Amino acid sequence: MAERIELTIDGRAVQIESGATLLEAAREAGITIPVLCYSPRTTANGLCRMCVVEVEGVRGLVASCVTPASAGARVRTESERILRARRTLLEMLAFSVDLSEAPELQALMTAYACRPERFDGGERRRPELIDDNPMYIRDYAKCVLCWRCVQVCANDAQFTFALDFTGRGHATQIGTFLNRPMPETTCVFCGQCVDVCPSGALKPRREWLLEQGMSPKAMLQASLSEKKKRRKS
Repeated sequence: MAERIELTIDGRAVQIESGATLLEAAREAGITIPVLCYSPRTTANGLCRMCVVEVEGVRGLVASCVTPASAGARVRTESERILRARRTLLEMLAFSVDLSEAPELQALMTAYACRPERFDGGERRRPELIDDNPMYIRDYAKCVLCWRCVQVCANDAQFTFALDFTGRGHATQIGTFLNRPMPETTCVFCGQCVDVCPSGALKPRREWLLEQGMSPKAMLQASLSEKKKRRKS
């Protein structure tokens, strides 16, 4: 039987198995810590810093999704410092990318009274939508760089490695090797990347076409036409 340790989170005593993270300990106690890059289906990497908390005696805020719980630790999840950090992160994100299809992030922005206009004057990401395969579209203007799609495409699920980061700094986005069209990559169109995307950056093509106003009948005709072209080629 695994050893259990006790720590304090927001003044509440919590018991958890040794080796668990602070995020897991908080959830065990019914305490909600917001997340963005974290998903139970992918390996935690602490990329986004949305889940930061304060640990007494530790300098700086720590990402709860990757920080192990320790016996006797005293943790705070909602100090003014933490709220300010999360608010700023959300405001910068909302100004940089389109969050119109990210309901969880929109709810957090309301909860933290965010004002994205504070960053007015910065450069907004506006990459072109990529419609290069019959299964899903890639709209990286909505991408929050959570890395979930890259992870499920790689070691966390599919072992296909069709997706990865491209670019640097503000130009960083998810892409394919040498920016190849998706059908020319190792993608097997399993759909797991679409399933874990939290922001609508990856979306089933049929759903996207319906949103553009195309009727199911027109979609069927277009699909048949594409199949005929592929047979001829």
